[in-house]
Amino acid sequence: MRKGRFVAEGRLRTGTFVGDSVHSKDRSWAVSDVRLAAPVRPGKIICLGRNYADHAQELGHKLPEKPLLFYKPPSAVIGPGEPIVVPTSSRVDYEGELAVVVGRRCRNVHPTRAEDVIFGFTCLNDVTDREAQGWEQTWVRAKGFDTSCPVGPWAVTPDELCFPLEVRTYVNGQLRQIGNTSMLHIGISEIIAAITAFMTLNPGDVIATGTPSGVGPLHPGDVVKVSITGIGELENPVQ
Repeated sequence: MRKGRFVAEGRLRTGTFVGDSVHSKDRSWAVSDVRLAAPVRPGKIICLGRNYADHAQELGHKLPEKPLLFYKPPSAVIGPGEPIVVPTSSRVDYEGELAVVVGRRCRNVHPTRAEDVIFGFTCLNDVTDREAQGWEQTWVRAKGFDTSCPVGPWAVTPDELCFPLEVRTYVNGQLRQIGNTSMLHIGISEIIAAITAFMTLNPGDVIATGTPSGVGPLHPGDVVKVSITGIGELENPVQ
């Protein structure tokens, strides 16, 4: 099942996407006639750094022994088609990722029960100000500026997916990243267990699982697209 949010007839709605249609309560629209929004409005976005060995290597870092976690604020979230507004910086990068959408309030989740708390999966672009990342230890500016977290196009429930999933990122139609979730250094169940060992997760919270190698710069005028098998495509222009 594909669940998400969209704007139709001037209202933000939640619905189920089936084929080329979206259904909300007793109404239906063609997907082409609505504007997609970010599928959820998370209370928090928790991200993993260096969770693919090839990405850690390209940055010149070792793989972390424990999950390397950081935040993006809810104010960073945008949906499909919304512009990424790059800050004044010498380099701002795309980072295509698989994201987990939390389905229920949870704490101290054992890895074997992690699937019970997952609502679905979606695409996420962890847009990063590399210049700021180079000088600030907390990554607040680097990862948290407005429009730095495109999410979408919808959330796909686990029963619809067959893992591992392929993650691809394109810039102006050219393939820049390709990875596979089988390459995750720390798996999804272990990520959820590690986070909930010290933090309560709530419905709608998002976990970004890390990006494969091939990250690179974005410039105004570019169009960046994150594509994940079984989920779909998240495309955003850059300003």
